[in-house]
Amino acid sequence: MSLNIVLYQPEIPANTGNIARTCLSAHATLHLIHPLGFSTDDKMVRRAGLDYWPYVDVREYNDIDTLYTAFPDGCYYYIENIGSNYYTDYNFSDTNQDLFFVFGREGSGFPEAFLAGKEDQCLRVPMGEKVRSLNLGNTAAIIIYEALRQQGFPNMA
Repeated sequence: MSLNIVLYQPEIPANTGNIARTCLSAHATLHLIHPLGFSTDDKMVRRAGLDYWPYVDVREYNDIDTLYTAFPDGCYYYIENIGSNYYTDYNFSDTNQDLFFVFGREGSGFPEAFLAGKEDQCLRVPMGEKVRSLNLGNTAAIIIYEALRQQGFPNMA
């Protein structure tokens, strides 16, 4: 089983760089779905990822269907601030499937039709009513480290 973070059409290079660092720390793969709002050669991505960027397993796809085709047996969870399923309601340790945590665009999330039929796989992080959303990098860290905690932090010191 592997852990994977998927950024669906990310817009902010600093968020992607921070998430890349989290992926490296967590032994997770970072998947980027085009179009991107920046170049992965952009110095902002590299700066946010510091000197870790070359060591991160980053894979890019022209669209989400290409990712689904590459990993047809993956277990996909969609992180969104709507719905009623909390990330803590799921058992991420009791699976032999690769886990994919999919995050939408920073500015607009997922297209409305994108999540149709996937409601049972939508997870949210609880937050106060005065906050519209959490930073993407923070949310990715919360989710990936919950999965790692449930798995007993494998291969980590």
